[in-house]
Amino acid sequence: MRCPRCGSEMELDSHRKIPLNMCYNCGYIEGRTTDGGVLERTNFEHLNGLNVNEAAAFLSLGLKSKGIDASEDLIADWLVEHTK
Repeated sequence: MRCPRCGSEMELDSHRKIPLNMCYNCGYIEGRTTDGGVLERTNFEHLNGLNVNEAAAFLSLGLKSKGIDASEDLIADWLVEHTK
């Protein structure tokens, strides 16, 4: 199942009484509404608020969904090198 907020693949969180799908990328939990406030951010606005490691994970997930194999370490190294 895809996250309606960021489009990442959602994982089943079975640590609750009722298992729910949860997006570990943006924190969306199945059953919550997606309208209003912080949920209307674009991917670029979301990316702007992340540190290097979080940004590398976010970009790596997006590239992998398009069939491009890019590790988080490779992206983090590139980000550090090009943001000085």
